[in-house]
Amino acid sequence: MQMVFSDLLNIHGVMKVAVGSLNEVKVEAVRKSFKEFFPDIVVDAVSIEMPAQPIGFRETLRGAVKRGLEAMRKLDADLGVGVEAGLIEIPHTITGYVNQHVCAIIDREEKVTLGFSAAFEFPVEVVESILAGKAAEAEEVMDRISGMREIGRGMGAIGYLTRKRMNRIDLCVQAVASALIPRINPRLYPGEWPRVQEII
Repeated sequence: MQMVFSDLLNIHGVMKVAVGSLNEVKVEAVRKSFKEFFPDIVVDAVSIEMPAQPIGFRETLRGAVKRGLEAMRKLDADLGVGVEAGLIEIPHTITGYVNQHVCAIIDREEKVTLGFSAAFEFPVEVVESILAGKAAEAEEVMDRISGMREIGRGMGAIGYLTRKRMNRIDLCVQAVASALIPRINPRLYPGEWPRVQEII
């Protein structure tokens, strides 16, 4: 039997959710997504030490899980949420890679549900700079291309590339909301859910 959200409410009827990042866009995306379903939540955030730009699906997934797990433990929360954006190899793309946000939601039993955002290609210069080791993160190159500072804490690369038709928070909300699906419909997802140790 999967842990349902009613199991996560503390004696005050409030669920505590920990986000493994101090990036305001990620934190607000978690708050916004959870509030759609659960009005009585408290969302706190904590910085998690992470390596630079993840490359590949496995590394991106592990980053999201690590963020969620460590946030839950550090803040003694009911749930931990990690959102990680990485370069994921996809055949037949111009650069060979897409950027995609992966969300991992982890409960006290260390069961994991995953969600994903829409994926898009960074400009060629961004991908080449990362793969050649000339930039540690995509944001460095996107800051230069866009002329903005810390673009990842605002509209994101997607905001610049779509001329503000989409923003980074939209992608983060997509990832978080889709990771919530099994948790708000647990009876539709019987069987064993993946656990942290299987992933990391």
